[in-house]
Amino acid sequence: MLNLASIAYAFGTTPQAQSTDGGAPNPIMTLLPFILIIGVFYFILLRPQKKKQKEHAEVLSSLKKNDDVITAGGIHGTIVNVKDTTFIIRIDDNVRMEIQKSSISGKKKT
Repeated sequence: MLNLASIAYAFGTTPQAQSTDGGAPNPIMTLLPFILIIGVFYFILLRPQKKKQKEHAEVLSSLKKNDDVITAGGIHGTIVNVKDTTFIIRIDDNVRMEIQKSSISGKKKT
């Protein structure tokens, strides 16, 4: 059963973790769990996401006319014109679509 003593022990506020200046807990030991949680959060979630966004931006900037692409919706097409924020892609003979650059998921593997 959880009691106040076991919770205090989990957060390092036992008499051994306290300083000798009147019983105040060591501030480093108090903040250490939060620092560790932030570090784990960064390395598991934020860093890989930023890396993936950077790779996607590099793919979008390298696209040019006649590249085969796949949109986020799963449409396969060939780029026929590149504009500032959009691509015009050819899906079939005489079928063209103008789509946002951000909706391109990547190049089609040949």
